[in-house]
Amino acid sequence: MITTIMSKLAITALTGITLLGGSAAFASTSSTQAGGPVRVYVAPGTSAASPILLTGAIGDFGTTTPVNKNGKKDPEGTYIQVTLRKGTFRVNATALDAKLNKAQPAFDQATCSGWLVQTGPVWLANGTGGYAGISGTLQMTVTLAFISPRYTSGKDKGQCDNNTQPLSRYASTTGSGIVRYK
Repeated sequence: MITTIMSKLAITALTGITLLGGSAAFASTSSTQAGGPVRVYVAPGTSAASPILLTGAIGDFGTTTPVNKNGKKDPEGTYIQVTLRKGTFRVNATALDAKLNKAQPAFDQATCSGWLVQTGPVWLANGTGGYAGISGTLQMTVTLAFISPRYTSGKDKGQCDNNTQPLSRYASTTGSGIVRYK
């Protein structure tokens, strides 16, 4: 079913989104950090960690890992531990995750292709190292697209098979916002 495919893609994208939230906490090259506008770019992978890149007031890169509220690794966690070159912080993506869970993808039966674009907030906290005292809200956009296979036999032969892995898929998470340090 389309919902099953979208759930699988959303988990992958959420990992990336959360990562983006982590990017928003810029890594400063000076001993005094100043907040400001940031942009986050995540290309969600299929593994537990995804690459993240942030630009703007401060630039840094690293990986993200989905965790639960207590910071324990959880592949379906709605929080993200962001590990960058100059420190770490956690992203609370529960509101964005809730929006993704309710979203219905557009689907074209003629081509067995589907897509979803969803935007929502994430919050930054629990910084260490160069990100100690970080806070801020980012608006993240998750973009998902996929092409489903067709049934090759049986009563549904030729129809879209939305209950299996897509033939091809695309996911990206981007966002922007303002980061602050206490």
